[in-house]
Amino acid sequence: MAKKMKAGDGKASGAGKVDAPAEATAVVGTPRMLEHYLNTVRPALGKALNRANLHAIPRLEKIVVNMGVGVAVTEKKFLEEAIGALGQVTGQKPVATLSKAAVSGFKLRENLAIGCKVTLRGRRMYEFLDRLVSLALPRVRDFRGLSSTAFDGHGNYSLGLSEQMVFPEINPDKYTRPQGMNITLVTSARTDDEARQFLRAMGMPLKKDDGDEGAAA
Repeated sequence: MAKKMKAGDGKASGAGKVDAPAEATAVVGTPRMLEHYLNTVRPALGKALNRANLHAIPRLEKIVVNMGVGVAVTEKKFLEEAIGALGQVTGQKPVATLSKAAVSGFKLRENLAIGCKVTLRGRRMYEFLDRLVSLALPRVRDFRGLSSTAFDGHGNYSLGLSEQMVFPEINPDKYTRPQGMNITLVTSARTDDEARQFLRAMGMPLKKDDGDEGAAA
């Protein structure tokens, strides 16, 4: 005799069907860069900074990637291309950024879409950082490392890329116009020195001499 379903055993979905558990639809696997942070970077930083509280150890909070498309004032199609390219690079749908003021000399009106941006957190943030470090930066022409001084005084780091083609996801036959982007890594570090130590441990190729300046752009 068939056993009756008790309350809490599962919810019926249609005729005789039971909803699958939430775990069945979850993304399998941990991003490689997150594993590196949890297993290697965080323990080493905790020891170096003499901090037992895991929440006090520097970590990556979010990555903001934005593209400024000034030519969109007269050529809207280039903004559409930028949105498509940024979506492919980050795996997330971008939002348009609007002008804050009107500038008659540039034919710019207030609240006109002149760029796009994406804010990455969680899994996508770590996957993007992995591709940036492992694939994109090594493809930059004559790359000799990133500036070790491009911090904002609050532990956040910014870099610029002169074109999106360094990401292998971009099809050069589809996106023929070079489009630069700015990338900001927002960390929980208390100081720029802590953030510099953290980002180097995460694989960011910052120049050793703090006095050296340079960027991927």
